Amino acid sequence: MSEESFDAIIVGAGLAGCVAAYVLAKEGADVLVIERGNYAGSKNMTGGRLYAHSLEKIIPGFAKEAPIERKVTKEKVTFLTDDTGVTLDYHNGRDQTAVEESYTLLRGDFDQWLMGKAEEVGAQFITGIRVEEILTQDGKVIGVKADGDELTAKSVILAEGVNPVLGEQLGMVKRVKSDAMAVGAKELIELPQKVIQDRFNLNDDEGCAWLFAGSPANGLMGGGFIYTNKSSVSLGIVCGLHDIGSSDKTVPQMLEDFKNHAMIKPLIEGGKLIEYSGHVVPEAGIHMVPKLVDDGVLITGDAAGFCLNIGYTVRGMDLAIASGEAAAKAVLAAREKNDFSAQGLSSYQTLLEDSFIMKDLKLYKELPKFMENPRIFNEYPKMVADIMQSMFTVDGTPSQPIRKTLMKHCKEVGYMNLIKDGIKGVTSI
Repeated sequence: MSEESFDAIIVGAGLAGCVAAYVLAKEGADVLVIERGNYAGSKNMTGGRLYAHSLEKIIPGFAKEAPIERKVTKEKVTFLTDDTGVTLDYHNGRDQTAVEESYTLLRGDFDQWLMGKAEEVGAQFITGIRVEEILTQDGKVIGVKADGDELTAKSVILAEGVNPVLGEQLGMVKRVKSDAMAVGAKELIELPQKVIQDRFNLNDDEGCAWLFAGSPANGLMGGGFIYTNKSSVSLGIVCGLHDIGSSDKTVPQMLEDFKNHAMIKPLIEGGKLIEYSGHVVPEAGIHMVPKLVDDGVLITGDAAGFCLNIGYTVRGMDLAIASGEAAAKAVLAAREKNDFSAQGLSSYQTLLEDSFIMKDLKLYKELPKFMENPRIFNEYPKMVADIMQSMFTVDGTPSQPIRKTLMKHCKEVGYMNLIKDGIKGVTSI
């Protein structure tokens, strides 16, 4: 066993882990981060969207030096069927404060930059090493065993990601159930910068975040997405893990069909596939948040289930960053009192409760259950497409009042279903 005892050992060099390391080291704490990947971000799916507010408060002006791709100025949400698409399109040309902005980014590049920022203030990183076991003594976490070596610490922060094996070992996290998870498949497709800007109607460093409901997940709970980077697009699908068994398509087939949809194919035509990845995503919101604090240990980021899929936007990075900061502040408070017991680290729970993390998770606590409704991904995209087709088709037959057109297609779904789903949808958000 190593004679050196760290103030904190952090397992995982994703956003939560790197931020926790940065905040701790900046205040003079002795910190070690252990990452099983060959570099920070190597195990993360490339591409996504970062809402800047949480990191902006920790590293003001970070976007001026960080390897971001594009500032999101275009938001699109599309109801997609096999042969139609109806899109809500929003362009934001207003000036925004730094905390209001959001960016597309590539996690491999961004996480390495964030790791570098933590190293600059004194955090130590070991990559390419897997933590095999959590060390305990008299019921208290005292360190980790990694690659055969035992390393001790006054506290351990588990930022190990969506599959929290170590959290399960401690009994703090229950084994993940399929109905709480989704599986995602993503491709990074290289295209010239000018082509991306022309096809997505973007200027300079403007970016687009585009979500799709309906056919991308074969009518099951989930959807598709496209994020524009500088010279590539991140394109993929997400499907509820518990629905996979009832699907007549595999996830790779869903992704291939999504790419070949008449609405999508022209956007990526001529592109070069440079990366393919798969990942599991926490989807149950507050219902999957585990025990977060125990003697000598904290759980943060995806390992804590901190992710929000609200339908029109997906959030995880900003929650990971803010929870990593909260974990670090709790360790610093415990360090001042030299009390790393569950009670000594309890300010972590308080910080989370007072932040947007737990408040937002509680606000949307009923949304995961509402999203299990198959009509959202089947009948409603078709209903919207049929209404639009009726409105825009002129074939020489006498026109019908708009209300009759609406009523005709709403009747196909069922008025009671519309009312029930409408009430549940409104109350869940």
